[in-house]
Amino acid sequence: MIVRVRIVLGLAIALAVSGCAGQGAHDLLNRKAVAAPASDIAASHGIYVATTRQQATKDPRQVFDGDRSLTTSYARVDVTVPKIHQVGAIERAKGSADSNPAKQFTATDVVRYGDAQQFAKAVGADISMRGDRALVFVHGFNNGFDDGVYRLTQIAHDMKYPGTPVLFSWASSAKTTGYIYDKDSSTAARDDLEATLRMLARTRVKSIDIIAHSMGTWLTMEALRQLAITGDRDLDGKLGYVILASPDIDVDVFKKQMIRYGKPDKPFAILLSGDDRALKLSSFISGDKPRVGDYGNAADLANYGVTVVDLTQTKGGDGGLNHAKFADNPILVQLLGNRLRTPAGLASDEPSPTQLNNIGQDLGKAVGSVAEVVITTPFKVLTIATGG
Repeated sequence: MIVRVRIVLGLAIALAVSGCAGQGAHDLLNRKAVAAPASDIAASHGIYVATTRQQATKDPRQVFDGDRSLTTSYARVDVTVPKIHQVGAIERAKGSADSNPAKQFTATDVVRYGDAQQFAKAVGADISMRGDRALVFVHGFNNGFDDGVYRLTQIAHDMKYPGTPVLFSWASSAKTTGYIYDKDSSTAARDDLEATLRMLARTRVKSIDIIAHSMGTWLTMEALRQLAITGDRDLDGKLGYVILASPDIDVDVFKKQMIRYGKPDKPFAILLSGDDRALKLSSFISGDKPRVGDYGNAADLANYGVTVVDLTQTKGGDGGLNHAKFADNPILVQLLGNRLRTPAGLASDEPSPTQLNNIGQDLGKAVGSVAEVVITTPFKVLTIATGG
């Protein structure tokens, strides 16, 4: 028992140091503009936002804080990415220092929309301009508003996503001690996420892809379950990829959610990792009940019509927590981007042998040693073995 407590304390300390987000301060805007030559900027991204957070009044630089709102607010944040950016990384200023656009991700402007109608008009126009696709990102536990904005910017940029990035930002306290508060906040946001997805479906969008991370996967599954209950689980055919990364969901709860949702018609993937230290702590808090994100029986999950990708043998870039491999492992980021660039309606359920060989070679280069990615589908198990 003493050993068990020590392990949990060690995990808690690791989370306190790096957390799911890895950022102590949560300022998004600079105090004053910092100029940088255009030649030092790789790109600028407009991130559309629907959020159940309160507007930040104590520190306006945060834009939205960790307090809950009973209504949804809407905005767009413009973010620049420096040319020195490395795939999988989020280059950030330390603490509350102003961001230098030549060296760090920098939020340059925030546009607020007065209501859902104004937001729908703006995001709809952007979707039509960019190619009729939208990528909705739902962040996880211990995330400030800034963390979600920068993570989606990094995902959209590194994956070269050919559409409009939309952040759904629920009211995480952005504290390592706020697990229960965050779980309640994510639950409270179910109707808001459902409404946001329906709003997007009413635009000219052809495909709405979803990437959810950690506790955000619980929120996403609950919203999808609600859509299924109303008889519109695929948003009138517009729901595209659903990717649940490091799902912080009790396995039995997930099974019940999938039973209510039904077997997916479009690619639906779970990215898990047996060495996910953040989920070890979550499991302990939840009474040693297994979480989907580190579950050891991929075939059991695949029975519900999903594809399970086991990333245990690949490296993470979050200081050893191994909780965000989908976004911080450079090769996995690029492979996922290659997948997302093919519209879900045209994508096959399984990669071809040639794709598997390419994946294996690339992963071998990434990890520098023997590694495996195991893909379990409802029909077969595909193992990709690589060598350095």
